[in-house]
This record gives sequence, structure tokens and C-alpha cells, in this order.
Amino acid sequence: MFAFLKKASEVTIFAPISGRIIDLSQVPDEVFSKRMVGDGIAIVPSDNVLVAPCDGKITQIFSTNHALGIQTPEGLEILIHMGLDTVELKGKGFTRLKEVGSEIKCGDPIMEFNIQEVEKLGKSTITPVVITNPDKVSSLKKGEGPVEAGISVVMSVKVKASGA
Repeated sequence: MFAFLKKASEVTIFAPISGRIIDLSQVPDEVFSKRMVGDGIAIVPSDNVLVAPCDGKITQIFSTNHALGIQTPEGLEILIHMGLDTVELKGKGFTRLKEVGSEIKCGDPIMEFNIQEVEKLGKSTITPVVITNPDKVSSLKKGEGPVEAGISVVMSVKVKASGA
């Protein structure tokens, strides 16, 4: 009844890995560059440890450990896809540190991502970080430039108030 009194909340998404932000339109994979799975940013990584970009729960980890899903307490769904076409590596270069269902705090190590091995195997290490449920987003402010895992803000997301 009083939906107009409910305020939208803001979620801060921190860098899940150190490196440099690039716009999704620059990602050489149409699924990401055309925002088919959602909007966000991508990071050209410079480090091997992927950390939780926010508080939440791990809802999915692909069997090949190259991608995972996180849900925030506000209901945002975040996909982190380590590298491009890395599913073809069948897990080579990725070491899982947390499991599906794990409650995570911003900065918690989630995955080891051996960027040197992935590059040696001929795959891009560009790591898209996207919000996959854009219907919950009222505004999205994206960061740019160099980022440090767990410290640098990569996105500020205003979540629509429930019932609005």
C-alpha cells in the first residue's frame, strides 16, 4: 500500500580481481559486448585471486570453475566470467576456494585464476562482471581505470524498491 515510501537501496560492487576496467562494448565476445546476459563492466586482470565483490551468497559455480553467480542481500544477481571461451579449458587454470551456497563477505577469496596458464592455453583473460537481472536496477554507475581487488569500486547500483 505504501510502496511510495519504500526507498531504493544502493549496492556497491568492488573489483573481484585486480587489473584495469574496460567497457563491455570492448569485450571480444558478443554475448557480453551486446549485453545479452546483462550490463556491467569487464576487467583485464593483473592478479590471480578472485575475491567476493560484495556481501552475498554464491548461487552457482560452473563445473569448469570459469564462472560463478552471486546474489546480494538486495536481490541483485552478479555473474563473474573469468576469461573468454574458458569453458573449453575444462577447469584448467581455475581452482575453487568456495562452494555453492557459501555466504561471502566482500574481499573473501573465492577462486584462483591462473591468468598465465589461461593465456598460454590461448584464451583471453578478460573478466566480465555483469548484473544479470537488470529489471531490479534503477541506475548503474560504472567505474573506470585501474582497480584493486576488494578495494576499488567498479559499480554503484541503485536497486528498485520492492513493490515499486
